[in-house]
Amino acid sequence: MNDDNLINDLTSAPLPLRKPSWLRMKRQGGEDYNDVKRLMRTSSLNTVCESANCPNRGECFSSRTATFMLLGEICTRHCTFCNIPGGKVTPVDPDEPRRVAEAVAELALKFAVVTSVNRDDQPDGGAAHFASTIRQIRRRNPGCGIEVLIPDFMGDPLALEKVLEAAPEVLNHNLETVPRLYAAMRPQADYLRSLQVLKRSRQWADSFGADVRVKTGIMVGVGETKEEVIQLMQDAVDHGVQIMTIGQYLQPSAKHHPVLRYVEPSEFDEYARLGRELGIEWVESGPMVRSSYHAREQSEALAPVDQEAQQPPSGRAEAG
Repeated sequence: MNDDNLINDLTSAPLPLRKPSWLRMKRQGGEDYNDVKRLMRTSSLNTVCESANCPNRGECFSSRTATFMLLGEICTRHCTFCNIPGGKVTPVDPDEPRRVAEAVAELALKFAVVTSVNRDDQPDGGAAHFASTIRQIRRRNPGCGIEVLIPDFMGDPLALEKVLEAAPEVLNHNLETVPRLYAAMRPQADYLRSLQVLKRSRQWADSFGADVRVKTGIMVGVGETKEEVIQLMQDAVDHGVQIMTIGQYLQPSAKHHPVLRYVEPSEFDEYARLGRELGIEWVESGPMVRSSYHAREQSEALAPVDQEAQQPPSGRAEAG
């Protein structure tokens, strides 16, 4: 099947598949869950847990963790798998990094995950905003580890360097799906460009001796083949990836890309085994896995570092 036929098939709105028993969301609620939601509203902060309708938000909020989403609730791109709407964006809030750092302190987090919408309207894609958030978290929360899940910054290496200089423990950029499906699912992205983000991150960390782990993630059940997933994992290894997440895609609404298959748990186990055999140090693979799921455990399991001693390798990152 060629890409044009695939796109036509995906727009024919097949009947939704019945969810299997292993994809039941855990019950949401409880004091900690409600406390995290309250904090996000009173601090005027967004979480990808809510905006992307993550199936694990009940578990994460109840354990007082969340993935902060920077730069607004509207994205400049229109990916067909994502629940975050695309459209006219709002101005960047320069005070947002401070509020994120204060929320991290109130939640007493030992590890914070920060992502963003795509902001292709910004000259650096929002990279300086990421860097400012990392620095604010460090100042307010000594010892807290940080993972950033970044967009591709349109392939701008200087924008990527701004983020790396702020010294996150983990630099995550998701490949999302196999290259054949980019036209249908990520029409404004580019597979090779995303691979370059990962490769440059690994090269930069190696050049400066920085303890930055490189991570990526994908969804399955969207029309990919097993062979394509294995090739993607090999590409990830070849471009410096150390941590990878693989999870089942769940369709946010009838207008989004359909689920074409629910992947069996045994197949996720096989992907984890194959990824490790290819050289990925940690593969988090399962039906409910998402990019930030068990992020702290992944970071600490590879090579625990003293976060208080984690410093930017260049004085330039301390400004601003």
